[in-house]
Formats: sequence, structure tokens, C-alpha cells
Amino acid sequence: MPIKTKLIQSHNYNPYHNLALEEYLLQQVQDDEVILYLWQNQNTIVIGKNQNPWKECRISQVEKDQVHLARRLSGGGAVYHDLGNLNFTFIMKENLYNLEKQLQTILEAVKTLGIEATFTGKNDITVEGKKFSGNAFYFGDKRAYHHGTLLINTDIRPLTQYLQVSKEKIRSKGIDSIQSRVINLIELNPDLTIPKVIHALENSFEKIYGGPAQKIQCPPEQDLEDLVQKYSSWEWRFGQTPTFDICFEKRFAFGSIELMFKLKDSIIQEVHIYSDAIHINILEKIKKALVGVKFNMKEITEHLDFLPIKNNAEEKIIIDIKQWLLEKEV
Repeated sequence: MPIKTKLIQSHNYNPYHNLALEEYLLQQVQDDEVILYLWQNQNTIVIGKNQNPWKECRISQVEKDQVHLARRLSGGGAVYHDLGNLNFTFIMKENLYNLEKQLQTILEAVKTLGIEATFTGKNDITVEGKKFSGNAFYFGDKRAYHHGTLLINTDIRPLTQYLQVSKEKIRSKGIDSIQSRVINLIELNPDLTIPKVIHALENSFEKIYGGPAQKIQCPPEQDLEDLVQKYSSWEWRFGQTPTFDICFEKRFAFGSIELMFKLKDSIIQEVHIYSDAIHINILEKIKKALVGVKFNMKEITEHLDFLPIKNNAEEKIIIDIKQWLLEKEV
């Protein structure tokens, strides 16, 4: 089946609109399509699906400076967006998801701009050991997207003003500060502009996927109203502050995790997980599997054994969490 390629660019800088459009495109994508969506947010913190905004951000400073706080569908950590940053999203049905091709589109684009980059770790694109692109992934209802940032000429200072990076996370990466591990592409090519990067991405997308790609217009605002309301709502961005009886917290190779249990008569009534892990589906499976289980580490870990595992990464997460919980016999 030949793949149809489509290009769409948002000229709206509001994060709630852009995240709404991203989900709308995910809902509308056809079986034989791959969509490349390009977008920018103005002065915005975007947190991962399972992150705790009160821990990740200095909320009072964010509100004082009228910075948008948004939450995306995908996992991973908090990022700062301004108009010196360009976001990309590859959207398709899950059977057309091809991380190698998607990454190659980005790497080929920056290569044509004189920058040799590599994909490193779980979700970073780096050059000279410094990160200019963080990537995150979402899979749901047989649809998928892969999105990320491209730091072109972003003001790095707000990263430390608004984000609270735990000392444990910094120590685990062997770094001294956020600024020490990120780089703007303009530092490598002073002639770069956002339009030049967009042009390079469009050409690379057509080359890798065998274009030409069809350029499509953004849908009418009324088609996005419900999704914009969702992404801008307090409930989605902050949620209810839960009251839990027991909380365990640890940083793993796959990310940090805060596992919270609400109990009644020693039976788990509710589970909540805060995490910057990029594998969000396995965390949802854990939450559902443990409701109704006796609060006993042996029984909890036995229930984790029956979870449907999709890949090696999910299996490793379960192994790590089981080992951690068994060390916490209470």
C-alpha cells in the first residue's frame, strides 16, 4: 500500500490550540497516511502525561510571568517552548509507525543545514554531546505519534527559572545544570532561521517518504473547540490533588516514578503514578491491575506478572518495579 504524505503547519502560537490540533490530526489520520505537523508555542511549559506540575515547575513563578502551562498526551519530561523553538509531530496509524524513518527525516534535515546529529539515549537528538531535540511518543487506539522539539534560537534561561530538576536526576546524568546539556542550532550555524529549518524538514520528509507531500490547511476553529477546552482546563493540566495513604518514590534508568496507593482495610482502592518515563501505556496497565489487590508486596508483584507486555522496554520496567517493591516489604 503506497503511503500518502501530508504537511501541515500551525500559525497559532497558543499551546492549547496546537495540542488540540495535534490530537485532532491523530483522530483524523487515515490508514495510508503519514502527516508531518509543524508548530510553535509562545512562552510555554509542557509537561508529560504523568508528571506532577507542582513538582516539575515553579508554579508561582510560571503564573507570575504569565507563562502557559500545558500537558501533552505523551510521556517524558517537562520542556520549555518559545518562538525560538520549532516542534514537529509525525502522525500515523500504528502499522505505519517507523521510528527509524521519522528520526532520519530530522537528522537528514539538519544535515542539509551543515549539522551532523545523532539519536542518543531514550529520546534525545544531540550534537557534540549536547541536546537540541527531546522526543516523546504516544500510542493509542491503533494510532501513534512521535513528536519533539528543535532548539533553534531558544532563550535557555527560563529552563532554570521555571523548571525544577531534581538533584537526583542531575546526579544520575552526571551533569551540573540544565544549560550544560542543551544547545541551540544557531550556535552551530549562525545563519539559521525558523523558515530555513521548516524548509529543510519539508524537503527531508518528502525525500525519506518518497514525496511530494500534500500541504493541507488547518481545520476550522469550531472543529477544535472541545479539544482546546480539554487542553486548557485546570482538570487536564493540574488534576485533582490526590490524598493517598502510602507513597513510594525512586529514580530508575527509564525515568523517575512516584507510586501512590489509597487503601481501605489494607485493600488498594486507587493507584496514582507520577512519572517522566516515556512508556506511558505500561504505567496505565499497572494502575488498573493493582486496584482491589491486598496491600502486600508479594501479592502486588504477582499481579504485575500477569500484565500484557508489548515490548522489551515494558518488560524491563516491570522487572525493575517488582524488584524495587519486593525490597520494600511492609
